[in-house]
Amino acid sequence: LREQPIYSTRAHVFQIDPNTKKNWVPTSKHAVTVSYFYDSTRNVYRIISLDGSKAIINSTITPNMTFTKTSQKFGQWADSRANTVYGLGFSSEHHLSKFAEKFQEFKEAARLAKEKSQEKMELTSTPSQESAGGDIQSPLTPESINGTDDERATPEVTQNSEPRAEPTQNALPFTHSSTISKHWEAELATLKGNNAKLTAALLESTANVKQWKQQLAAYQEEAERLHKRVTELECVSSQANAVHTHKTELNQTIQELESSLKKKEEEIEGLKQEIENARELQAQRDSLTQKLQEVEIRNKDLEGQLSDLEQRLEKSQNEQEAFRNNLKTLLEILDGKIFELTELRDNLAKLIECS
Repeated sequence: LREQPIYSTRAHVFQIDPNTKKNWVPTSKHAVTVSYFYDSTRNVYRIISLDGSKAIINSTITPNMTFTKTSQKFGQWADSRANTVYGLGFSSEHHLSKFAEKFQEFKEAARLAKEKSQEKMELTSTPSQESAGGDIQSPLTPESINGTDDERATPEVTQNSEPRAEPTQNALPFTHSSTISKHWEAELATLKGNNAKLTAALLESTANVKQWKQQLAAYQEEAERLHKRVTELECVSSQANAVHTHKTELNQTIQELESSLKKKEEEIEGLKQEIENARELQAQRDSLTQKLQEVEIRNKDLEGQLSDLEQRLEKSQNEQEAFRNNLKTLLEILDGKIFELTELRDNLAKLIECS
């Protein structure tokens, strides 16, 4: 409960081959969560990663650690306590840069915490040294103030005190004794506080020693295992050429896989770009479809208006045709009336001439 995750990401986890110290050995079959943890009690930062219930990374960040970017998506750091080198493969350069920034940030925080701890230890040890070297070498006691029979002739006592013959002067050492007693009580309280701090530091050091002993035992077991492994390799030295050939083939296969992986990544990037283009085309198609629907609706409106105009035009043409027919009829009637008037005029003219 005292450790809390403060940053997490996902990556493929690798460890350096303990035999060759050159090749990487994957410790996770797929990308797993890699987290920075902070222990507020001990002021310690750790990198932890779990694959199921198995801890594949448990690395405490120290000020002398360095995180190195070996490629655009791969980084590594060495852990002397775990006697190994960890490697992380990220999905993008952005995730690698972010992890490296956090590593540098927490490394600096670990350095500051270590410096503060050292300062506290120095401050804790300094008062005890001063009290041991200064006050205890020349303690103030009633005998040193009053002077014994053999020491009354010392310069410090003769300068600061009168002869012990007078009673009024004999009360002075008791007053000084009370003051000195209070002084020593304060010094005793200070020493008790320093002793408590030193006890806490000793307990913490004892816990660290136990942890270091456990780590030493683990290193010894690892060394024994490595010695056994070396012995086994020496026993099968006759197969060294085959192993070297197999190693070369594996390296070539790894290079081919890396090249294939790079091509696949490029294809994935191309497909992502095509998907983006397809999305843009889809958006354009949707926009054009919406515009087409609007145009069709407007076209239907125009067709309705055109049909209405055609009906009105036909009606107007019918009305014009009827008007023309009426005009023709009127002209015919008018022509008949004019003809009758002409005959009437001629008849009147003839009557006038006859009369």
